[in-house]
Amino acid sequence: MDSIKIENIELFKVPPRWLFLKITTGEGIIGWGEPVVEGKADTVAACVHEISQQLIGRPAAAIEDIWQTLYRGGFYRGGPILMSALAGIDQALWDIKGKALGVPVHELLGGAVRQKMKMYCWIGGDTPEVIIEQAQSKVDQGFKAVKMNATGAFEWIDSTKKIKNVAANIRLLREEFGDGLDVGLDFHGRVHKGMVKPLIDELATYRPMFIEEPVLAENNKALDHIYAYSPIPIATGERMFSRWDFKEILHRGVVDIIQPDLSHAGGISEVKRIASMAEAYDVALAPHCPLGPISLASALQIDFTSINACIQESSLGIHYNKGYDLLDYMENPEVFDLQDGYISLLKEPGLGVRIDEEKLREAQKVGHQWSNPIWRNQDGSLAEW
Repeated sequence: MDSIKIENIELFKVPPRWLFLKITTGEGIIGWGEPVVEGKADTVAACVHEISQQLIGRPAAAIEDIWQTLYRGGFYRGGPILMSALAGIDQALWDIKGKALGVPVHELLGGAVRQKMKMYCWIGGDTPEVIIEQAQSKVDQGFKAVKMNATGAFEWIDSTKKIKNVAANIRLLREEFGDGLDVGLDFHGRVHKGMVKPLIDELATYRPMFIEEPVLAENNKALDHIYAYSPIPIATGERMFSRWDFKEILHRGVVDIIQPDLSHAGGISEVKRIASMAEAYDVALAPHCPLGPISLASALQIDFTSINACIQESSLGIHYNKGYDLLDYMENPEVFDLQDGYISLLKEPGLGVRIDEEKLREAQKVGHQWSNPIWRNQDGSLAEW
């Protein structure tokens, strides 16, 4: 494979909020990646353009050497932009290698440890009015698990009424679906340290599958106290970008589920390393994925080869996907068909997804300027979104 050289790199900024990367070799083999930070697509694209000068002419098979060169070759390293750019490039190189050898990526990572992967999808949760309707829709699609936002905007220290409203949402789901539906609660970093324990007190009786990002990643030291207090599994990691970011919380033993994102945390190469680190600490893996089909396919390749992978997020029908959804750019959407809550082992060469480039080029004309909302508390102060 040393003769297969990187010849061209192209980017497609497409709705709803995605950035796709296409690497073409001299032999015409195409690899796809998804390097994006939600709301910073142009910034990541600029980073990819800067990096690309180090890639043209390199053997596409040299994935590890390219990863190390791009990570260590710059004086400044890490963080969401650099690691997301690197993630998309890494995904595309694994896609090329799999296609060149005629095997799915999971075969190159040592082979599958499971034949199907349990999935969950997002249902909202900011208000109780539509919670049952949204959950029923996902159950009808075949999901056995869902995730919802635990809260809307939250003050640093907030009211008893708002705490009880949070518990009311999951109570409605338990009353409607019993224990047959697994429910993850995403605190989304919206909750400050002083409110986490009161929320846990209200939520514990409903046995959520996990609470996600109970505090922001920059406040992970607070997990020492939260973890010791909580009977609910703690998940975090979507805003952590390398094994160096994860090693401290793994060493401290303050997390039950890690959630690296395949489009943010250095791609397939790095997330596989993070997954193996977590296994050594008896910590489960549930990759974060509110993005597109390439990111999801990359996450599944990791899931299929990681014994500690427990569940996988999908963006199908997520509220961000207005006008364009997970399957719209795919020529083979059937690979993501859900059977009894699971997606079966991907078997096509490379990442296993075939991208409809014609649709991609048309959608590129539309583009996007997505950014997350800015929330404010009743007094006008900024609230975490």
